[in-house]
Amino acid sequence: MTGSEWMLESVLMLLLAATLYHAFRLERALGVLKRDRSALEELVAGFNASTRQAEAGIERLRAAADGAGKQIAKQVEAAASLKEDLAFLSERGNRLADRLDVLVRAARPLAPEPRRAAAVDGFADELQSETCSQAERDLAKALRMAR
Repeated sequence: MTGSEWMLESVLMLLLAATLYHAFRLERALGVLKRDRSALEELVAGFNASTRQAEAGIERLRAAADGAGKQIAKQVEAAASLKEDLAFLSERGNRLADRLDVLVRAARPLAPEPRRAAAVDGFADELQSETCSQAERDLAKALRMAR
């Protein structure tokens, strides 16, 4: 063997050693990549599960909001009905107050003090009848107490 053959074999051995070294490093890098890939797949699966749970939660919230909206709409309808009833009762109370005012003004100059009280009692008794509302009965009670 000549010197140039030794030299060529030495260079080939060095290249072979460098190749083995890089192959070993590549093998380790591929192993890490495979482990990371499985971890990444687990991460993606967890993310997908979280996304599905979030979507289900959003649907439940949407259903709850719809139910609450319907309930509020019913309460608004009931409030509107009560508003109409209260307006009617207020108007009726105003009419009764006007009638009472007219009766009291008419009775003052005509009747002496005891007869005036009797007129108020008669009107109060009229308001106590069963056809009168609770508001009218309360008004009669207030009239009796005012004497």
